[in-house]
Amino acid sequence: MIDIFIFEMMATIVLGLVEGITEWLPISSTGHMILVNALIGDTARFTNSDLYLYVIQFGAILAVVTLYFRKLNPFSPSKTKREKQETWQMWFKVIVACLPAAVIGLLLDDYMEAIENWYVVAAMLIIYGIAFIVVENTRRKTKINGMSEMTYKTALMIGLFQVLSIIPGTSRSGATILGAILIGCSRETAAEFSFFLAIPVMFGVSILKIAKNGLMMTGGEWVILLTGMVVAYVVSMIAIKFLMNYVRNHDFKAFGRYRIVLGIIVIAFFSAKAIFGF
Repeated sequence: MIDIFIFEMMATIVLGLVEGITEWLPISSTGHMILVNALIGDTARFTNSDLYLYVIQFGAILAVVTLYFRKLNPFSPSKTKREKQETWQMWFKVIVACLPAAVIGLLLDDYMEAIENWYVVAAMLIIYGIAFIVVENTRRKTKINGMSEMTYKTALMIGLFQVLSIIPGTSRSGATILGAILIGCSRETAAEFSFFLAIPVMFGVSILKIAKNGLMMTGGEWVILLTGMVVAYVVSMIAIKFLMNYVRNHDFKAFGRYRIVLGIIVIAFFSAKAIFGF
């Protein structure tokens, strides 16, 4: 029992690192989690369960709240009346953008869990990798350089793109950033709005998973989960800062190429596994 617990603790640290890095970069945390879990082995692990893989994201959410607390807080005493109004408007835009995913995501939750396999993940990694390269190569002049310039219609359109992320391997941040850029948002605005959209979406998914299965967790599983969340929180802080610094001077084509390569690796790995049975 102790050996199993230690193994799970080692696995949760690794997965926390992967979650913290890949949740915010448009490269699909699901794709990385599936590949890493396959490399770790022992599919019966708690750290390989849907409950763990979804709820660990809560640690990543807290990183966004920490880094952007003042910007997200409409009650900040250091803000002017106008700034508070703009903060409320930003939150209303986030809520509008989350509505499509909330409705469609709840309806298709069980179905999407059923098709969460490496075939779908690899296909989405490659398809969206190509999409990032194409969109960046054909990108027109930026029309929206901040969330105050974003209309509710624009927010809803980005929310519709976020619905695509319910397909495993798409990447929630990837779908929303790609959609926002297509609509005319700057890369920085697209990435930042993607972060804020994650707060209600990922919080809601985490609560849903805990409500469905959390009561069945043992004390040891709670320790394992909380450890992974803490690791994901710390690493997310670094990943978010990196992405925001990166997009100020670079485009997203490098992430597109990375997705294509990762998709090919996923196909090669699982095909070899099926053929050779390792």
